[in-house]
Amino acid sequence: MYVWFRLLRLAATSRRRGPYRIGGESRISLRCLPSDIDMNFHLNNARYMMLADLGRMDIFFRSGLLATARKHGWSPMLGGLQVSYVQEIRLWQRFELVTTIETWEGTHIIGRHRFMLADGRTAAIILTTGGVYDFRNRRFLDVGQVMTAMGHDHPPPPPSQEEKAFMASHQGLRALAKILT
Repeated sequence: MYVWFRLLRLAATSRRRGPYRIGGESRISLRCLPSDIDMNFHLNNARYMMLADLGRMDIFFRSGLLATARKHGWSPMLGGLQVSYVQEIRLWQRFELVTTIETWEGTHIIGRHRFMLADGRTAAIILTTGGVYDFRNRRFLDVGQVMTAMGHDHPPPPPSQEEKAFMASHQGLRALAKILT
């Protein structure tokens, strides 16, 4: 089951939480619910990805990306991700999802999702790559064009070594997928 009620709550409260500025953080307080767990009574590995969707959606709502995308016939799309689990999140445990846009290059946006425990430790981290697809022209857009349309005119931060390694791995896996089809 998808996290529909959490998504509706997020959408309903997005204006109250103020605009998202590129370079800032989206912070969402959550609790591990019975619908989130696996047989070990901790947050299911697939649920991390669904909750990361909430972090991205929060940024989409609050940055104006969804409004801009609808106006132009665009859609943000996830291209891939890499996750590392460090600490478990147990049933009923509270945690915070911290989502950021790290950088962008060409048609790729790099995002980061940190699942933070109450004591400040990172339970898991997810790096994502995605882009904005232009349905009218059937292509992914240069992210600089998207940022300009949203009123952001600053250059992207340089990618970290981890982000460069993630992108190289992602491109290699995409190339393999195309060979195997």
